[in-house]
Amino acid sequence: MKIFLRYSLAAVLISAFSFNASAQNKKFKCLVQMSGYMGEGAYIVVSLIDPKGAYEKTLYVMGDDKQWYNTLKEWHKFQTKKPANISAITGASVAGGDRSVTVLEIDASKIDKGYKLRFESAVEDKEYYEKDVEIPLTTEKLSGKTDGAGYIRYVRISPN
Repeated sequence: MKIFLRYSLAAVLISAFSFNASAQNKKFKCLVQMSGYMGEGAYIVVSLIDPKGAYEKTLYVMGDDKQWYNTLKEWHKFQTKKPANISAITGASVAGGDRSVTVLEIDASKIDKGYKLRFESAVEDKEYYEKDVEIPLTTEKLSGKTDGAGYIRYVRISPN
């Protein structure tokens, strides 16, 4: 009987912590509008950047062929040092002039604490943009439009 109670208590605690962790995530719709460049589809990675400027987490990857991940140079260094399973957050690359809409899950405790969203982009045989778009992770900026510096024309974030 004591063993049953211990396992039951452990299960309840694990469930409570799991629910609490997932309840802290907020969902945001993210529209990426590409510029009208010519060439292959762009690989874009959306990362959570900590207040010191270091990669903390990969939020989404546009481009599903692993052989091209090394073209996203700075993110690839992070991903090889701290490998994460990104299969559930990976989609198709995005061609010039096209747009992509996805949902980003962001830990609510990171908002208004100095974090940023970084959109890093690369196109085969073309230039690489480490900071194509950077958006401060603030309540104000998580509902607006930010212009890109490379292949991305703009990114629009809105609460989901």
